[in-house]
Amino acid sequence: MIKHYEFTVILSSDEDKMKEGLAFVNGELEKASAEITKQDDLGIKTLAYTISKQDKGHYFYYEINVDSQAIKNMSRAFELSTLVLKFLFVNPEKI
Repeated sequence: MIKHYEFTVILSSDEDKMKEGLAFVNGELEKASAEITKQDDLGIKTLAYTISKQDKGHYFYYEINVDSQAIKNMSRAFELSTLVLKFLFVNPEKI
């Protein structure tokens, strides 16, 4: 069933790793047939705590329409990737 989600991802603040991570994230969204309704580059921000020896991260925000089963598959791929520092899917309808 297609649902609306808000998706935030934190990538490395290093330009090359960020571009590689962004390509990976967009590839996973495309593979899941996600319809991106909004995408914002929120820029580099200082992290509240160190993640993978990094104290800054490049934030990206998406609003997507995708099948709920695809969220599980994308989450697994993002967990295994060293390019993604952190990510969060939120279904605003359940808040």
